[in-house]
Amino acid sequence: MRVLFDATAIPADRGGVGRYVDALLPALEAEGVDLRVVCQARDADQTAALVPGADVVPVHALVERRPARLAWEQTALPLLARRGVDLLHSPHYTFPVVTPVPLVVTLHDATFFSHPQLHSPVKARFFRTATRLAVRRAAGLVVPSRATRDEVVRYAGGSPSRFTVAYHGVDTEIFHPVAAAERARVRAAVGLGADEPYVAFLGTLEPRKNVPALIEGWVRACAGAGDGPAPALVLAGGAGWDTAVDAAVAAVPAGLRLIRTGYLPLGDLAGLLSGATVVAYPSLGEGFGLPVLEAMACGSAVLTTRELSLPEVGGDAVAYTGTGAADIALALRELLDDAPRRAQLAVAAEARAAGFTWREAARAHVAAYERALARG
Repeated sequence: MRVLFDATAIPADRGGVGRYVDALLPALEAEGVDLRVVCQARDADQTAALVPGADVVPVHALVERRPARLAWEQTALPLLARRGVDLLHSPHYTFPVVTPVPLVVTLHDATFFSHPQLHSPVKARFFRTATRLAVRRAAGLVVPSRATRDEVVRYAGGSPSRFTVAYHGVDTEIFHPVAAAERARVRAAVGLGADEPYVAFLGTLEPRKNVPALIEGWVRACAGAGDGPAPALVLAGGAGWDTAVDAAVAAVPAGLRLIRTGYLPLGDLAGLLSGATVVAYPSLGEGFGLPVLEAMACGSAVLTTRELSLPEVGGDAVAYTGTGAADIALALRELLDDAPRRAQLAVAAEARAAGFTWREAARAHVAAYERALARG
């Protein structure tokens, strides 16, 4: 099976879909898939290092601009697919409308349909259109959770038999409980005191992540604290378009500490997550919820919501909250006050996270490829 894998949509900031592609490609190669990977010129060396047995094809630097990439996708990518490959995998919604070989498309979530208010109007329209087109055109559809499959079928149609659920994995060489020295290094790097307790959030600061409600809930939880020090709140992740975050930050009382780290290097994440008293991720809806899984693998006590896919990831190994600030405050205060419960969750989370591997994800993708080839 020779697969043309289009990685040109991956942004330079390797969050979200970038992490998916970077982890999936070597796992696919390990499963014996013969890969031809087309990628941005800036990513060529990194891609070649990830999959040394693959044929890596860099595109012109002009293709990095989105309009140019979309035009290239419709014109040049089908020509590449004519050159000795069996199947094309487009791993981020968009794809060439006309392809000479069977097509598999990854649809990461359906919140563009279920929660359009959480996205910019232009982005929501674009991805709704791309999803509907993929459901009509692709021979196979890969989704990261049953919830995403069900939501796509609900809003965009399609037979459930054409969907393959491929849960993301977690790289335990990166995400695992780390030693005290590493936690101390990351504490210092983000401006935390040596023994300062903190609640951590990891993710892009976009409306879907519900960060303003987290900030307000944390403030309320701290107001209900006993004699111990109030934990800081560390928001780790790139700035999104959630304009309400700044207003929520400005309303934090002077006696509390809120730290915005911006985008953190991958090598700092395990130290941040392992050292947190609680990792809070009160999302309004996820296609999967990779930060929750990564925190679980680090042995963190995680507080998240039951929205969409998150219970598929967390199971009984995380604590749950509603999405409103009052709900978050209550659940967070209970968890901060209950050290035995946090310890129990940490053990259960690490054990559950071990069941999510990129090897299994790759095998699910291979099954999707085989079904797509059988359909022709």
